[in-house]
Amino acid sequence: MLEKQTSSFLARTGILLLLLLILFGNVLYKMVDEWFRLEEMGHGIFVPFVAGWVIWSQREKLSQIPLRPSWTGWVVLALAFVQMMIAELGAEYFLARSAFILALMGIVLLTAGTAMLRALAFPFFLLCFMVRWPTILYTRITFPLQMLASQLAEVGLEIVGIPVLRDGNVLELPSQKLSVVEACSGIRSLLSLTFLSLIYGYLFDKRMWMRVVLFVSTIPIAIAANAFRVTMTGIMSEYKREWSEGVYHSMEGWVIFMVALVILGSLHRILDLISRPRRTTPKTPLPLET
Repeated sequence: MLEKQTSSFLARTGILLLLLLILFGNVLYKMVDEWFRLEEMGHGIFVPFVAGWVIWSQREKLSQIPLRPSWTGWVVLALAFVQMMIAELGAEYFLARSAFILALMGIVLLTAGTAMLRALAFPFFLLCFMVRWPTILYTRITFPLQMLASQLAEVGLEIVGIPVLRDGNVLELPSQKLSVVEACSGIRSLLSLTFLSLIYGYLFDKRMWMRVVLFVSTIPIAIAANAFRVTMTGIMSEYKREWSEGVYHSMEGWVIFMVALVILGSLHRILDLISRPRRTTPKTPLPLET
């Protein structure tokens, strides 16, 4: 009986997923295209696979959840399709792509129920990282990051003795001008680092508060790492201009990103040592004299 119920569940879910892929085919095609075309969305390629792996790693726990299909799944699916159609008419890509995630949630509700949806909350949260932010929000965040990177780089260059004059996001050095453009704002490393912090926390720590701290800490880590990158670019450009361009600049970005990952891991280690209670060795009682 249980095997028959499971087979029926898998069949219904498979059919609904196939229909969903057909209906959202155009939306998904544009989203996947951005993963390969836009550097800030390069991590999106790995998101579905990581979310699928998380679900697979929890398969024993998920198999113990009773299947209680909910009719509210139809409501969620209807809302998702309406959102997708409105977004397509208005060329609002974020709403169209987030509607796909909403439709997936509707399928889970319709075939398995609210308990299963709650158990899959983390994989669904991971799926949000495969969707590019709305342009207006992305711009509002990127510009302040550009200015902050410029300000921190100005301080860093002055500390090492290189005179610099900052005009907005432009750093005027003795030999040239450096412009901290949108690509140097740090938003790319911030998006990738926050996604990796979630995976890191899932793999290496079960405490929810620790996972939240690691996730939030990626913001100052990414900002500091990007400011250091801009500073190093200014320093290297003073010695040899070619070192601040092309493949050298790209390699520098990868090195700084790896350093940010090491800082994240080190922070976790420090917090873990501080938060864990110290074990005291019981004193051995002295033998009684006779």
